[in-house]
Amino acid sequence: MSTSTPLASRRAETDAPLITPLVERWSPRAYDPSAEIDPEVVRTILEAARWAPSANNAQPWRFIVARRGTDAFATVHDALNGWNQAWADSAALLIVNLAEVVDPDGRPRRWARYDLGQAVAHLTIQAQHEGLHTHQMGGFDGARLRDAFGLDEHLEAVSVTAIGVLGDADVLPEPLREREVAPRRRRPLDELVLAGA
Repeated sequence: MSTSTPLASRRAETDAPLITPLVERWSPRAYDPSAEIDPEVVRTILEAARWAPSANNAQPWRFIVARRGTDAFATVHDALNGWNQAWADSAALLIVNLAEVVDPDGRPRRWARYDLGQAVAHLTIQAQHEGLHTHQMGGFDGARLRDAFGLDEHLEAVSVTAIGVLGDADVLPEPLREREVAPRRRRPLDELVLAGA
């Protein structure tokens, strides 16, 4: 008997009406290991990131796009922490999200990580719109990625995004499977909005 939770039951129960990609967005760990993503779709989700807002229009984001089956994918996967390695190998793509934390004149870019976060959020919602799912990871060895890809000091690996087609949660090891099908929860707005209506 399958214990996988149908996608429809993973929809967010929101307190206000939201657009469909936001309602349906969640962070799975079970991906279809045979699914591929069309290069034009990859280009589209990166285009969404390109049009994110940024301080002074600096656009301080860069990406390493690694497709499953490539040396780059193996390099990124090997830099993940063990609990992420346990499932991320079935994603179609692993994208390293980089912030340009210093400008060409050597001045710190104070808002670079924030701006990168906006770009990744745009990428995430566009991917959801395209029928894909994403999972953001902070558990990785940034120094290992820097060395492997020859990154300059002005670039900082902030996160890694797994992208792919939803797979079967039953193939995940415990306790990851339990987390995959657990009810979704968020804090209520009155705990998040500290002042104002």
